[in-house]
Amino acid sequence: MNALSSRPAASANRPNHLHAVPSLREHQAARAAHPANGRPVNDSSTASATPLRPGTEPRGFALYVGLDEASAAADGVSLNVLVDALRRTVAELSPSAETYAAVALAPQASGGRDIDVVRLALKEPGAVARVKSSVPAPSADTGVTVDISRKRVTIDGENASLTYKEFELLQYLVLREGRTIERTELVDSLWQAGEEGAPGERTIDVHVRRLRAKLGRYEDIVRTVRGIGYRFDRHADVTIRYGAGAPSPDRF
Repeated sequence: MNALSSRPAASANRPNHLHAVPSLREHQAARAAHPANGRPVNDSSTASATPLRPGTEPRGFALYVGLDEASAAADGVSLNVLVDALRRTVAELSPSAETYAAVALAPQASGGRDIDVVRLALKEPGAVARVKSSVPAPSADTGVTVDISRKRVTIDGENASLTYKEFELLQYLVLREGRTIERTELVDSLWQAGEEGAPGERTIDVHVRRLRAKLGRYEDIVRTVRGIGYRFDRHADVTIRYGAGAPSPDRF
């Protein structure tokens, strides 16, 4: 069961288009008065049941609430207090229920309705699908393509003139996506001991700088982790192609 915070009651000077929710005491009285297993009949104050798809059963619900911290403070409450109150209410109504609360975070000054921002931040499938459908498909001639099997990199549809070592350096980071690689590991893995022109722990930065220069406006796909080394994170502008016999990132 996934529970989020509940918005406070509307103030006197704010239009209210919601039906009143029965109190816990009224809910219990209705259960006791109902002749069929103590279950109250749905009325205008309760949500109508959603038709189920064949082969499915209800296992919980998610409540998305659009309310920023400033608006909550203006109502004399905080998001944490609202979340706690909702969870306690659920526990009173159904002690066996499991609850999980999450507060959606979004960049400051995000536009749009609060409820839409919340649904998107918490990856509600319907909201995510609508955003994806509204974003035009990227052109095949834009971005960076790293072809592992062919040892080739294209930038905006044009072949990048990477040297063998520059490609090996980029490939090493790509295949270890999300892991920070120390400078010493790069040197030890990509150059043989005593190899002519092998860089040291300090001069590996020169090779990375040359690689970035050839990546042009996509140079930031190779990130610097200050005091440690470098890393490659999944990036919307980068496509990785693995051919037959090419190393798989799953092994690292």
